[in-house]
Amino acid sequence: MTSNEISKYKKILENKQDELERIVCNRDAITIEKSADALDEVQHAAERELAIRNLDRESNLLRNVRLALGRIEDGSFGVCLHCEEEISPKRVAAVPWAPFCIQCQEQADKNQEDGNEMFEDMLVNAA
Repeated sequence: MTSNEISKYKKILENKQDELERIVCNRDAITIEKSADALDEVQHAAERELAIRNLDRESNLLRNVRLALGRIEDGSFGVCLHCEEEISPKRVAAVPWAPFCIQCQEQADKNQEDGNEMFEDMLVNAA
């Protein structure tokens, strides 16, 4: 990857980091609101749960962006962390914070799904 391309991705990642930091700092949506109406309580709880999930997703994305900026600094940007092969330029263009090539990402996703299924099985068996 050329230094111009790396500079371009660094700028993109820094902009994304700034955007995500603003979003993550705004936690007003997860405050607990009390209401006399039971339906309002349920609605507030559902909205809070959605806000928490969004905050978690944005926090994970921010972590990945920061790690990608670190890879730019150490010279390993654009290289898969697992197989150490170059990540395809199309993937880097689409997801500049991607730590893995497509094949390794698919395997990581499959392993995560399998882990979730094992955890769910353990919960079912414990009950």
